[in-house]
Amino acid sequence: MSLDEATVDLLRRLAPQVLATLVRRYGDFGRAEDAVQEALVDAVERWPLDGVPEQPSGWLHTVAARRYVDLVRTEVARTRRERTALDLTPRDTLVAPPPDAEPPRDDLLELFLLCCHPVLPAPAQLALTLRAVGGLTTAEVAAAFLVSERTMGQRISRAKLRLREAGARFAPPPTAERQARLAVVRQVLYLMFNEGYSASSGPQLRRADLTGQALRLTRRLHEQLPDDAETTGLLALMLLTEARAAARVDRNGDLVPLAEQDRQVWDQVAIAEGCALVERSLAVTPPGPYRVQAAIAAVHAEAPSAEATDWPQVLALYEVLEHLAPNPVVTLNRAVAVGMVHGPVAGLALLCEVESGPLAGHHRLHAVRAHLLELADDRPAAAAQWRAAAQHAGSDPERRYLLRRAATASDPDRPPCEPGHLRSR
Repeated sequence: MSLDEATVDLLRRLAPQVLATLVRRYGDFGRAEDAVQEALVDAVERWPLDGVPEQPSGWLHTVAARRYVDLVRTEVARTRRERTALDLTPRDTLVAPPPDAEPPRDDLLELFLLCCHPVLPAPAQLALTLRAVGGLTTAEVAAAFLVSERTMGQRISRAKLRLREAGARFAPPPTAERQARLAVVRQVLYLMFNEGYSASSGPQLRRADLTGQALRLTRRLHEQLPDDAETTGLLALMLLTEARAAARVDRNGDLVPLAEQDRQVWDQVAIAEGCALVERSLAVTPPGPYRVQAAIAAVHAEAPSAEATDWPQVLALYEVLEHLAPNPVVTLNRAVAVGMVHGPVAGLALLCEVESGPLAGHHRLHAVRAHLLELADDRPAAAAQWRAAAQHAGSDPERRYLLRRAATASDPDRPPCEPGHLRSR
């Protein structure tokens, strides 16, 4: 027997919360994560037979705490140093508490801050939090960083070991470190949302569990820091992007690009909230990267149709964004805007800047080039690029969409694409 999808989603939501509780209680991130993973295995084996417990969070916490105690006792038996550590540990902390021993508490943001400890380099901070708190697999984290799964696995293992060696504790960071660690937390939330909104692999275009988790945590961070303009901008960006979720797939689960989406089914409540947050956050100067991205999303959200999109404004905002936070993905998006404003030849010329970097061979680079080639009426070359993009795409819905675009570009009897079809976000 196996767990149903709803129960799997429940475990995904509970696991990081239980991990946070164990880290707060015991202070050892590495052992706590191992214990939670063993508890999840127990749940997968026992729940299909016994049924989901009345208090699934309490059950998972109790089992994970017991596994943690087992891990400590096993390691203590091996070395005298660990025996000394055990002797110095209060005995009451080595007893697994009953499910209702501790009042409900959301420790996730505190766990984020622990994962963003300054003893870790920024890439390791991001990788560890995405894996431990965000619930992404090592392969999904690797895809977000454009590195191999093996490289990412090694990075995560080293990060956990470094936290343990440094004696990092579950506590609020010093004031001097707060802003830097909050910046990493925001980036982690952003990457988590992106992976949920456009899954890097698998049969579905999006993972609502990840977008929902990222939105919930970002909203909580915003509630705690209402005057932090970049956090406000990040929340606005997520709201405006997620507002289009229902229109991004058709009844078969296939991708629908932005220009073809039914804007009547966009979440107008989320758009109104997001636009209000953008306006409020941009009143604080100078602007930051998340606020600029939110402003771009607002331009698309407020356009009554794809044809009415204010592409010159979008291009101007991308130019600001590239100045604030230059990276190949921003340049890729700016190339689309350049193509819409100044023509496809100008957009294609801009792609030369990212052809030899981390995006070399990436499916999004092929897709942007295909889109601009279609606008330039070079349909055979566009078809080849659509096929190359499909070959490198991770998710099945995106691959099917790219293959359909290749077929359309290859058919001389079909009309060329309308401007703006590339943007599915």
